[in-house]
Amino acid sequence: MKLGAYSLSLNVKDIHASKSFYEKLGFEVLGGDITQNWLIMKNQDCIIGLFQGMFEKNNLTFNPGWDQNAENLESFTDIRELQSKLEGKGIEIISRAEASKEGPAHFTIEDPDGNPILVDQHR
Repeated sequence: MKLGAYSLSLNVKDIHASKSFYEKLGFEVLGGDITQNWLIMKNQDCIIGLFQGMFEKNNLTFNPGWDQNAENLESFTDIRELQSKLEGKGIEIISRAEASKEGPAHFTIEDPDGNPILVDQHR
């Protein structure tokens, strides 16, 4: 099962302090909008998202349709198909992507330890 580009979405208290810290580790801004309290940062193949006030916990994040540079892939498995396949394997969907729509959507699952996993399709 191909889930798309992987990143770690961090719930941060101060996006400016977090940006500065991760820049010292060699991360560079890949996308986002600091005025909206979110940034995507990259160091080689490692991607992190900094989100102030958007999530309760840190999330593992997968983006169907994107590569590790947030570039569109030619072909990918739609998020609704991924959601259906995971349900078929007995995985509980915490928040659902609406099955009757197309395009951007997201759903959330949790691993056995309660760690949130966000699957977020942007196109």
